[in-house]
Amino acid sequence: MTDLSLTPNLLKADIQRHLTYTLGKDAANASAYDWRMALSYAIRDRIVGPWFASTRRTWAEDRKRVYYLSMEFLIGRILEDATANLGLTEAVEEAMAAVGQDFRSLAAEEPDAALGNGGLGRLAACFMESMATVGCPAYGYGIRYEHGLFRQRFEGGRQVEAPEDWLSQTNPWEFPRPESAYTIGFKGHVETRDGQEIWVPGETVKAEAHDTPVVGWQGRWANTLRLWAAKPTTLFDLERFNRGDYAAAAEPEALARTLSRVLYPDDTTYQGKELRLKQEFFLTSAALQDILRRYLDAHSDLKALPKHVAIQMNDTHPAIAGPELVRLLSDDHGMAFEEALETARACLGYTNHTLLPEALEKWATFTFGNVLPRHMQIVERIDSWHRRAYPNRPHYVGIVKHHEVRMGELAFVMAHKVNGVSALHSDLVKQSLFPELNRLHPGRVINETNGVTPRRWLKTCNRPLAALITDTIGEGWEADLERLRGLEAHVDDAGFRAAFDAAKRANKARVSDWIGREFGVKVSPDALFDVQVKRFHEYKRQLLNILECVAYWHALRNGAVKNPVPRVRIFGGKAAPGYAVAKEIIRLINDVAAVVNADPQVGDLLKIVYPPNYNVSMAERVIPAADLSEQISTAGKEASGTGNMKFMMNGAPTIGTLDGANVEILAEVGEENFFLFGLTAGQVAERRADPEHARKAIEASAPLQDVLQMVAEGRFSPEEPERYHGLVHAVWHSDYFLVASDFDAYHAAQGRVAEAFADRGRWLRMAAMNTARSGFFSSDRTILSYMKDVWDVTPAL
Repeated sequence: MTDLSLTPNLLKADIQRHLTYTLGKDAANASAYDWRMALSYAIRDRIVGPWFASTRRTWAEDRKRVYYLSMEFLIGRILEDATANLGLTEAVEEAMAAVGQDFRSLAAEEPDAALGNGGLGRLAACFMESMATVGCPAYGYGIRYEHGLFRQRFEGGRQVEAPEDWLSQTNPWEFPRPESAYTIGFKGHVETRDGQEIWVPGETVKAEAHDTPVVGWQGRWANTLRLWAAKPTTLFDLERFNRGDYAAAAEPEALARTLSRVLYPDDTTYQGKELRLKQEFFLTSAALQDILRRYLDAHSDLKALPKHVAIQMNDTHPAIAGPELVRLLSDDHGMAFEEALETARACLGYTNHTLLPEALEKWATFTFGNVLPRHMQIVERIDSWHRRAYPNRPHYVGIVKHHEVRMGELAFVMAHKVNGVSALHSDLVKQSLFPELNRLHPGRVINETNGVTPRRWLKTCNRPLAALITDTIGEGWEADLERLRGLEAHVDDAGFRAAFDAAKRANKARVSDWIGREFGVKVSPDALFDVQVKRFHEYKRQLLNILECVAYWHALRNGAVKNPVPRVRIFGGKAAPGYAVAKEIIRLINDVAAVVNADPQVGDLLKIVYPPNYNVSMAERVIPAADLSEQISTAGKEASGTGNMKFMMNGAPTIGTLDGANVEILAEVGEENFFLFGLTAGQVAERRADPEHARKAIEASAPLQDVLQMVAEGRFSPEEPERYHGLVHAVWHSDYFLVASDFDAYHAAQGRVAEAFADRGRWLRMAAMNTARSGFFSSDRTILSYMKDVWDVTPAL
């Protein structure tokens, strides 16, 4: 356990020691960067103690470990988070003030670790922090991307992607482990030697470990996030180099760096698809080799592996773990195939995060067999074994079908437990995603509703509200979030509501200043902050939001809104580089914002703001300031969501559909504290059955007709009037995500929002009740449930 009694003077001495001896700088000439790095090393020193102690205890007690495999870990900035978890925030603030530095300003300069895209990666980061908080011995395994996803900017309203440069500065939180390196093969061929299939790779790279300690609340336990960097097995061809053929000489290094350079390469080309499959195998194989090496350091019987090892596949990206673990056990360690298969399955769990068929990865057998020839054989053998073991399996169900390897089916077959991430989603996994496999394996699919860590998403990012909570119900709620129920007794107290209002307004004032300073848009902190920040996808329906913005703007101009409530509509999020429709919606939002924000007739009654490059740090700024949480996905499409939980925790009521974890949020908070609208998942399916559903919905809605007409005639793109003809045509004629069908209900729900917001007492009660009833959505609860239902692991604390 770390020393929580550390004085500011001792901390100041350590910071100055690192400034001198680690960074080689004199205090008189040190920059803000130097002070931040020195502070980071001093905080890291205090993480190493509990990290080592946790590792030693896990070895000494031979505890079962959890290994969490994820292509994304959206960990954000570490300095402020680690300082808070160690209980050192006040000491750090005092120590930095003593050397003339402001801790908050320094922490804000730390680059965001660009290791993810959205909810999947942020969930993995929350899980790592919660596993450390509850004392679950664990490793996270990911890729150390040099450039992550991409840095987003807007040119003429369009998204432009640039490389993310988070590693251009030294990362003070990681420990390189060059001794922990594994060879990863690709391509080549399979030979038969003495009756045994042997894979002879045609290409190899080396996976080199970089470890980041993840410390839990109060520094009582710490786990490891191990990220793999790809290195060449042969640095370069000296003979070619000496001949002057420098580019060819560096080919091995170029191949390796490509693997860990970018998250989710554009896979619209064959080369992009091949690179993505290689990345997934690179992560998974390195992790599994590391797991087996660690296990064999202490044990000799690989049949007992499931008693000591739980491996969780976060979505289908690491689904190659099934065949790779079978290969390692059978080819490298001589285990019989079926025994290797059963051993692997007893170790593996699979979390499904999507109901979208296109997001359940499928690889052409040509691509899969070319990149991983031995694994193609193993996958076909697993499929044949499953067909024999379950003769009732329908002929149209399988892992290899229509010249494709289906990674969702592979993950399902090779896992002993499959879980969805909200109650509705888990039911749909059983009923519509894998109905036949669910019937063959009753009880395999379970539910584990997502959660978020309250330490980062309330305690650290929303200090005014966190202080009010502690003043009202006392300390200790950070690790026992159900204690927030104690706030309910105070929601009708005028003094508490005034303090709650003041906390929210302080956050909004900071965001108002930031928007004005960075984006030149003047917004009032007294306006309703209506926020939709998330990855861009048609099912998340940012299009529905911006079309309703246009309808509201049009109504304001026509004087049709009685007693209008000033609004700031805030958007945030990135679209995948190859996702043309999502990028078109982004451009439409920016085009509408340019017109609306310059309209003197509407003035401050409506502003639309879309800051570029949404990331964890921006979320930490915007979410505490939000009045309204936009969770408006087409019902039956969002697996869970975690942004919805963060907004709720920070006192923002939801406007949303019955989708994902919205269902559970509604159940917790009550209908009177939630703005529900839209079709249910069942009604969505019925509506889609009518080929004329879009046209009928539009013809029944005069406001939507007006909006689509304005967009189609170029009101928001006068220099190119036909710019959005394709988008408007899609709403009229296909509208798969039912924007038109839900438009009127959404428009009416926004009217109810304005009415409620105008009644300050009512609104503050709603907001406070959202915070008070958010305890269920702590990721601590989620992790304890995984430990019991999936991993069979007991807490060490």
